[in-house]
Amino acid sequence: MRSSSRSPRWVPAVALALVLGAVTTPAGTAAEERPASRAETSPTGFAAVDALGQNGTTGGAGGPTVTATTTEQFLEYIDTTGPLVIRVQGTIDITSKQGVRPDKTIVGVGASAVINGGGLDFYRSHNVIVRNIRFTGAEDDAVNVGQESHHIWIDHNEFVAPVDGAVDIVRGSQYVTVSWNWFNRTDKSMLLGHSDAGGGQDTGKLKVSIHHNFFDGSNQRHPRVRFGEPVHVYNNYYKGNAVYGVASTMNAGVVVEGNYFESVPHPCYSAGGYDESGPGRLVQRGNVFTGAGTGACETNGTVTEPRTYYAYTLDPTTDVPSLVRAGAGVGKIGA
Repeated sequence: MRSSSRSPRWVPAVALALVLGAVTTPAGTAAEERPASRAETSPTGFAAVDALGQNGTTGGAGGPTVTATTTEQFLEYIDTTGPLVIRVQGTIDITSKQGVRPDKTIVGVGASAVINGGGLDFYRSHNVIVRNIRFTGAEDDAVNVGQESHHIWIDHNEFVAPVDGAVDIVRGSQYVTVSWNWFNRTDKSMLLGHSDAGGGQDTGKLKVSIHHNFFDGSNQRHPRVRFGEPVHVYNNYYKGNAVYGVASTMNAGVVVEGNYFESVPHPCYSAGGYDESGPGRLVQRGNVFTGAGTGACETNGTVTEPRTYYAYTLDPTTDVPSLVRAGAGVGKIGA
């Protein structure tokens, strides 16, 4: 991680509810009547599970609040020890993948916060929230959760044109939730498990919830999974994904439910593996498949139920396109 000998320039803390966000919608509108999950101030799914000595994912709660308007400020703040809420304002240009220390909330201000050119890297980090950021032109991964990091919440972001993955969750990481993001014509959207040789590090880990994301004209890896179980993929909107939707490989266990697949020729791979990776296990239920050339989810075996770890409520699958279009991406939470 980048080291710094200077002390961060603190500004007065704001209420955590304001920083983490609530959808600001006039009274009486349709959005107001949606379930409270549309205005989450804390994660659902695996990032909310008490485990590994961590009580859910709270990010920088309890720490000071700062605002980063320059690259220098941003790099200093993410490398600070201790809880910190980092408000990102405007465009921050970075290179490569920059390390983020534990106990941070990184949240964009308004609808115009951008991290451009590089990405965020989690190396044995934990308890981090990343929300309301537009990631553009990352020269590698936009977000890399690796080396046994845990309790990470990636929510309400937009991913545009990373050279490699938009979100990778690898090398023994777990208790991660990826929610309400817009994968805007990305190629390799989300990889869980770094290689076919990674079973010793990844088996029994890579516990990830993926919900209410808009996979919009993105090509593949929504997600591609090796070894992890359970990976819970629910209430996502898949639209025009040319290569495939979900791939469960190398004995991974993936539950795919309540998703809406529109014009996706290959929604799910599992029994036959994918590329050079061997078969995985996949359970599908309650999904909708529509549009020209749409196939169905290939299933295989049984999978540990997500309810073993947390309770959840599905939205009606037919409502998913409108809900996700309205709610995914930046500018939908207050900060």
